[in-house]
Amino acid sequence: MDMLTTILNLLVPPLTIIFLFLFYPFYLLVKLVLYLHKYLRFENVAGKVVLITGASSGIGEHVAYEYAKKGACLALVARRKDRLEIVAETSRQLGSGDVIIIPGDVAKVEDCKKFINETVHHFGKLDHLINNAGVFQTVLFEDFTQIQDANSIMDINFWGTTYITYFAIPHLRKSKGKIIVIASGSANIPLPLASIYSASKAALLRFFETLRIELSPDIKITIVLPGVVSTDMTTPHCLEKYGSDFLLSESVSRCAKSIFRGIGRGETYIEEPSWMKWVFVMKNVCPEIVDYLLNYLFVSYLKPYFKRD
Repeated sequence: MDMLTTILNLLVPPLTIIFLFLFYPFYLLVKLVLYLHKYLRFENVAGKVVLITGASSGIGEHVAYEYAKKGACLALVARRKDRLEIVAETSRQLGSGDVIIIPGDVAKVEDCKKFINETVHHFGKLDHLINNAGVFQTVLFEDFTQIQDANSIMDINFWGTTYITYFAIPHLRKSKGKIIVIASGSANIPLPLASIYSASKAALLRFFETLRIELSPDIKITIVLPGVVSTDMTTPHCLEKYGSDFLLSESVSRCAKSIFRGIGRGETYIEEPSWMKWVFVMKNVCPEIVDYLLNYLFVSYLKPYFKRD
């Protein structure tokens, strides 16, 4: 076995470089053709049933509006019933034929089962599941008062998404539907002050990449990797700590429009804003450089706001 490992260590690197050199131009051409094909065959979502978690604000709310404009039927899920009612009414005014709200907590298994059951009972089917519910975190890992406080982040961001997906799969398989998961750019890029949050999003990324293989070809999966978006979840943190919103943040409405377009084209990954994908490339090709820059930004600009007593 050790001999085989030694041989692979010697052969795989040069063979990979040769393969990429010969194959990559052809791969890019195929990608271009597929992109044009997807662009011309945008999915018609009129009358389709879409369940959105975390729909009371932020990305979930604005993605709901994009679907509503195209006549989709919506099941809106979140903990805040009053906010859901406002989003539901706006969605009806924008063109959604039928909207229901289902208040509850994705971190609870029974609530997730209820979300799916009530949606299918009301509409008779489920076409798209938008896994958006999540919570943010800005704290140094060593500053957790109790390490158990980190559990809620993983419970909502990761387990809440896997619970509802589990119950949705049989219905999505019947409709040849889609799962859309809102992960984060921090799943690929280490985000200082958000260690557990980044871990939860990285877990989502790997989980749904694996699930994509398991469920293919019956159910399509789109993984969204947004950068910093100005939402009710992130903006208050920036205002509290720094006195203003993050310079590179993107408006939530613009982000939602890009996500909706990507879903309609059947993209497997959506990086938003699009320049984020080149940061991911740099991270894979020159990880030390990206780590150095992040460390410099953290030490110079962020860490002073989080000094320990």
